Amino acid sequence: MPAQELYIYNSLSRRKELFTPLHAPRVGLYVCGPTVYGDAHLGHARPAVTFDVLFRLLSALGYQVRYVRNITDVGHLEHDADEGEDKIAKRARLEQLEPMELAHRYTERYHEAMRALNTLSPSIEPLASGHIIEQIGLIQKILDAGYAYVVDGNVYFDIEHYDKAHQYGILSGRRPEDMVANTRVLDGQEGKRHPLDFALWKKASAVHIMRWPSPWGAGFPGWHLECSAMSTKYLGETFDIHGGGLDLLFPHHECEIAQSVAASGHQAVRYWMHNNLITIEGQKMGKSLGNFIQLHELFSGNHPKLERAYSPMTVRFFILQAHYRSTLDFSNAALLAASKGLERLWEAMQTLERITPSEQTTVQVQELEDACWSALLDDMNTPIAIAHLFEWVRVIGHLQRGEERITPEELNRLRAFFSLMVYDILGLQDEGTGKEGGVKEQAALDTAMQLALEYRAEAKGRKDYVTADRIRNTLNDAGVEVMDSPQGVNWRLK
Repeated sequence: MPAQELYIYNSLSRRKELFTPLHAPRVGLYVCGPTVYGDAHLGHARPAVTFDVLFRLLSALGYQVRYVRNITDVGHLEHDADEGEDKIAKRARLEQLEPMELAHRYTERYHEAMRALNTLSPSIEPLASGHIIEQIGLIQKILDAGYAYVVDGNVYFDIEHYDKAHQYGILSGRRPEDMVANTRVLDGQEGKRHPLDFALWKKASAVHIMRWPSPWGAGFPGWHLECSAMSTKYLGETFDIHGGGLDLLFPHHECEIAQSVAASGHQAVRYWMHNNLITIEGQKMGKSLGNFIQLHELFSGNHPKLERAYSPMTVRFFILQAHYRSTLDFSNAALLAASKGLERLWEAMQTLERITPSEQTTVQVQELEDACWSALLDDMNTPIAIAHLFEWVRVIGHLQRGEERITPEELNRLRAFFSLMVYDILGLQDEGTGKEGGVKEQAALDTAMQLALEYRAEAKGRKDYVTADRIRNTLNDAGVEVMDSPQGVNWRLK
């Protein structure tokens, strides 16, 4: 276990900060989940993988993490605005389904994609539609505090009044007066006092299916409200980390802060973390822009921008090769490079299981451990940690060829650390089998290859080179390369 402490970049303070949980060893982590009106795309994969690694890292450090990730199945209107149709209701009409039927379908498909990417299930996954009572209660608190008003069945947050007592824009660095000066005022604002006022509760039209009774009439909650209500319900009025994509920083997370301060007098979140965007040709990837690649298309290769199919672990590895706060630009070349890099990593881990230890060691595993932990504890720098692992992929090759030596104790330590980093923290798994299945499969393959090579050695000892060559050629045709060297015989999957 590392002696250093974890530092994370807090979007609120705009600097790296030492992570000190409010109630150590317990950690409360909330991450904004998907709006389930379509299949998950590559843009959804990045926050899922980013905060899955954070969840894994915190757990490896000994923290007891309650990880809450919501499902938005109501209230998210078109273009992330307060007007227009509910995204789910609109898609349900197009597919001739009940809105909740559609939401359930795409929630299940989202879960399938997340399992393929080997993300761990959150501790709690609340639905917005299942927490209407909590959202109504939060609205009432904001009204009672004087930071909201009712207009014809709609409840709006009062930005101007809030900004006088607090600071709206504290997370994004935007000021209301600047935003208004650069915003075209639209007609039909349904009684808003200020153009930036956002909906806490929307009055439902006569044909709107997703509607609930409230003190202000039948309607549905605003998009920003659900996260404030559900995060504090499960993590407390103050909790440790709130994560999400950079595209949610404004207005979604800015509005969350305003709601929490208005209702309770203080911010709910101590550390805000945001992953940067995945871009295609320099543009943000998203459903609203129509330039997204769905995950099932990536896995099958069925998309005009794809030259081939890419496995879920290749996609995960591609995401982890960039720091979570850096922009990640999609390209076939980058995904192909990730695929080849991942193959090298699996090959090294297979080789690691076959290395014969020595009485002395010329390598120090402590150096690898210190380097990887230093990278991960510095704002979860996965690309640097991966680079250190690949430095030791080269060392593993030296050990295999007898150019370096390692004792049994150090070898077991090296195997355990690679397993911890690759499987448990980076969350990579052997394709098609999972970690445990891959280990069992590898053990069976090692046993079979040992017998084959022993039989080949016996044939060569009898000078039966025809049989020895036939064994080698048969293995080669089956995808196994046999390598003879002065140090002995080794093999690898091609």
